[in-house]
Amino acid sequence: MIFKIAFIFALFFRLTVAIAAPPLIAVDVGHGGKDGGATSARGRPEFAFNREFAGVLAGVLRERGDTVREVNFAGDIGSLIARPEAAAGSDFFISIHHDSIGESWLKPWVWEGAGQTYTEVKRGYGLFVSAQNPDLGTSLRCASSMGAMLRRAGFEPSTWHGRKHLAADAENGVWYYDNLVVLYRTTLPAVLFEAGVIKHRDEELELLDPERQARMADAVATGIAACLFVTGKSVRE
Repeated sequence: MIFKIAFIFALFFRLTVAIAAPPLIAVDVGHGGKDGGATSARGRPEFAFNREFAGVLAGVLRERGDTVREVNFAGDIGSLIARPEAAAGSDFFISIHHDSIGESWLKPWVWEGAGQTYTEVKRGYGLFVSAQNPDLGTSLRCASSMGAMLRRAGFEPSTWHGRKHLAADAENGVWYYDNLVVLYRTTLPAVLFEAGVIKHRDEELELLDPERQARMADAVATGIAACLFVTGKSVRE
């Protein structure tokens, strides 16, 4: 009898493993060839920062056994609507960006002979969700989970977003940005991640540090994994 029960359990376990699949995470690189996004304090386009960190994150996710769908890594998807469409069928959508600040808060300086602008008043990461997303519950849980893991890893959220956005989870750096196309024109839970402020001269250099990138990507990947495991999004038939 004991052997029969053990055999049934083993068979059930094998069937469960057989139908389980690793989560499929769509990683979107914000902006692109025709729209480089913001410009850093040293004149580097945001798209370059976005693609670099998205590549690090994709690598970390794959190392953990997740499946990654790369969206706009070549920078050739001009339409905002086309980005979530390219992610259709995934379990989760994350759009990678880097932040700037309004013109009135910028100061002039010269870097390598060229005039640039910078800020000293804003730095830190931000996570954004849309109340119009069809799966707001999962989007919020994942954003908060990522924020909690980022804070645990020593990263600080920016409080600056409270000037323009309603807080969804301010402690963990999560804000509502309802009209973002990539967040609401989708069938997936979705989060937009601002990794830091590239107009801040010190933070710009920090964001370029490979060790820091790896640590931040690990925190983001851990947050996504924890959220999808709890919500059951990590098992697809």
